[in-house]
Amino acid sequence: MLNALQIAATGMAAQQLHVETISNNLANMSTPGFKRSRVDFAALVTQGAEAGSVDRSTPGLPQGLTGHRSGGVGVSVASVKILFDPGEPKRTDRPHDLMIDGDGFLEVTMPDSSRAFSRGGSLRLDADGALLTPGGFPLKPAIFIPQGAQSMTIAADGSISARSSAQGHRVELGQLHLVRFGNASALEPMADGLYRSNEASGDAISGLPGEAGFGTIKQGHVEGGNVRLVDEYVGLMLAQRAYEASAKVVQASDEMLAMANNLRK
Repeated sequence: MLNALQIAATGMAAQQLHVETISNNLANMSTPGFKRSRVDFAALVTQGAEAGSVDRSTPGLPQGLTGHRSGGVGVSVASVKILFDPGEPKRTDRPHDLMIDGDGFLEVTMPDSSRAFSRGGSLRLDADGALLTPGGFPLKPAIFIPQGAQSMTIAADGSISARSSAQGHRVELGQLHLVRFGNASALEPMADGLYRSNEASGDAISGLPGEAGFGTIKQGHVEGGNVRLVDEYVGLMLAQRAYEASAKVVQASDEMLAMANNLRK
């Protein structure tokens, strides 16, 4: 019965995180470029128990587990993955807005000189004309738009040009670069719609928009969030039911323990 209590407690803890993840997805449903997360679960087994291993002191029971005839001892959260399936394009017609149509991230430089990665959005200019992410971080490589530049264009291949007020013709101002990862779902989310790489995500692979494995650039658009309301509601209901079921197991186990204690009196 104690085992049942502990197993049910792992189920409640896992489903609590599941509900919190779904709540965050729903809260950011209207956030441009937001990527929903998914919780993956894994079965817990008794440490040191092997197939066919039997504790001789308690015939028929796995080693290290009393009163339980299998190696299962509950559930754990295996991972919380970010799902990078695309969101709907939203047209804004603002020249500094861009979205990546396909795979890839813009690399940005953080204040501590570390690297972070963005899916684009509503870029802006600082006082020096440098292109910044919505959170105010410069792109890498840095791109500067000079004062007086008119009709700025970001092509599908990431090349940036504008009409010079002094010369009267279009001039090239820079080139956007993209990076991708072998396991983008393992990236760590940060504030301001940024992500940080880690060992699980793999090293960043650099390239240009439109090259093999990389998406293209759409100027005047931002990417909507990829949260699907119906899917999240269904997942929320299932998580609630699973939590309730585990809670009932806790309650039933507690009642059985109380009955057993009363029998000893």
